[in-house]
Amino acid sequence: MNTNSVGLIGVGLLGSALTNRLIDSGLRVHGFDSSEEQLKALNQSGGIVCASAAEVAQNCNVLILSLPTSDVVLSLVRQLRTDFQPSQIVVDTTTGDPQQMVAVGQSLAELGVSYLEATVAGSSAQVTAGEVALLLGGDAEVVESVKPLLSAITSKHFHLGPVGTASRFKLVHNLVLGLHRAVLAEGLVFAESLGFDSDETLEVLKQTPAASGVMETKGTRMVEADYALQARLSQHLKDVRLIIAEAERGGAHTPLSRIHKTLLEQAESLGFGDADNSAVIEAYRHANEKEDS
Repeated sequence: MNTNSVGLIGVGLLGSALTNRLIDSGLRVHGFDSSEEQLKALNQSGGIVCASAAEVAQNCNVLILSLPTSDVVLSLVRQLRTDFQPSQIVVDTTTGDPQQMVAVGQSLAELGVSYLEATVAGSSAQVTAGEVALLLGGDAEVVESVKPLLSAITSKHFHLGPVGTASRFKLVHNLVLGLHRAVLAEGLVFAESLGFDSDETLEVLKQTPAASGVMETKGTRMVEADYALQARLSQHLKDVRLIIAEAERGGAHTPLSRIHKTLLEQAESLGFGDADNSAVIEAYRHANEKEDS
């Protein structure tokens, strides 16, 4: 493996953060995105802009995918079938349908290409700070071969098993994390309805057994209605729908996730789909305003 160069397809919010981590660690990043704006940002950050995804695949032994859905990943893999080379490694950071991720792995294996799920537990801001955890699904030998690359992103890696396990565990992670956000939002709006100051409520809660990491990352954003983008609300809604679908396949009961889905859909309908996922609190605020009117 050429440890000094890596390809990256998908230079959006997460992909840009990954690019900066990799470049800061001394790696050359060859990247492509369908957005001209993202390509300009890649060039400004010191990355090498490629004219197509095929050009990235043709020039890099290791490819990182950072795409919005597993549908997009499947489509890309089909599109690049003649551009992949045996012995290449595809590291996929996409949060997607576990069954589709397995299908991607099988499709690449037919070409002699190794596939590693490396789903990201954390936001783009946490990637930039090196504070995320990578959830890995794939062969142990592949994990070992790309450890320098993984370590350039973060020191926390968890190899959970074969392809499919990382995407399933990422849904577990996102279920818990997303519900933490929703609970914090409900608590803050409840406190407001009782006449408590939101800032003071948050500071007190941080010093009690109710404290959580979400209070540190999203609490002030909710209080100040500052939804500058770290992780898109509509993207988390996509994840919650995946959670519910996977739960149905496995026979798991997830009533809170169904409520969470409704809250996120309400926030999205209010125009917060492209805002940070802390904007879930707006679903509560809107409901309270309707009741007061």
